[in-house]
Amino acid sequence: MFGKLFGRGEERPAADPHALPVPRRRKNGMYTLRALGDARVLALVEAADAGDWEAVKAALVPFDLGRDHQVLGELATLDGVQDWIGRAAEEDEEHRATALLISGTRHVSWGWEARTAERAANVTQEQWRVFHERLRIAEEQLLEAAELRPEWVTPWRHLLASGRGMSLGPTVNETRLDAALRREPLDLDTHIEWLSQLQPRWGGEPGQSLAFARDAFVRAPQGHRIGCVIAMAHIEEWVESDRANCLRTPEIQAELRSAADHSILHPAYARRPGWQHDFNIFAMALSLADERHTVRRVFQALDGAYTSWPWAYFAEPEKQFARRHRRV
Repeated sequence: MFGKLFGRGEERPAADPHALPVPRRRKNGMYTLRALGDARVLALVEAADAGDWEAVKAALVPFDLGRDHQVLGELATLDGVQDWIGRAAEEDEEHRATALLISGTRHVSWGWEARTAERAANVTQEQWRVFHERLRIAEEQLLEAAELRPEWVTPWRHLLASGRGMSLGPTVNETRLDAALRREPLDLDTHIEWLSQLQPRWGGEPGQSLAFARDAFVRAPQGHRIGCVIAMAHIEEWVESDRANCLRTPEIQAELRSAADHSILHPAYARRPGWQHDFNIFAMALSLADERHTVRRVFQALDGAYTSWPWAYFAEPEKQFARRHRRV
């Protein structure tokens, strides 16, 4: 009874047997999420870090890299994978598609690392050369992986990123978007990738990305993580705007509250490995909109768990997370 009186009547999610222990928190109460907060993903990351292909395959058994963008993303950002994964693709015919998917995805991430987040005018000729060289390798490997496993959606999401980087044009990229959405019509990561493509900085028109996000959201069942596309679209609008307070309107606050209630805060939402990434997207969007109620529920659920994306849009992302977490 007292829990309901004081707003604590919501049931807590069942304990996850694979959840990693929360590491020692910093003084501000936050910690950086590691390996999606999952012991099985940590085993996968450690095997890949050691260059042990047999151990990687064993650790992949609980997952489907052809659909699980977040698990694949843990390998894509791991430095050193590019040094050995190509050999695995050549030598292991049975698992060639998986090795090509990992290698291609890693080369997309590795390519963008070479380019850096600088504006195009500030990228050197050598950086552009390395960037395109790595993306060309990624293109070849991802297209072959997609051919070998036509049911997979993850190759197409990363082909969108390489296609944007190589300026392949709207016809190619729209074809790739269609390929991804035919396989998973409400795939969140594909939608978020396309939000970037629709921004003016990549040749889109103002308002296009928000319209795309809203169209996806209205088709989503309750508890589906696609609701995050609304939050991410508003974050992208903030990135493009020259006004820091552009999201602080009652209409945007209401839309973000509705999207959160319909998705991550709905009882049907499944907390899979890495669910904290979804909550961080909403935490940033709601705080940018200066929303005071739902943002509290989101930060309370996170309990200090920080993910670099999408806070990396700030110059000091960790400090921004900590300050906004402390405020609520």
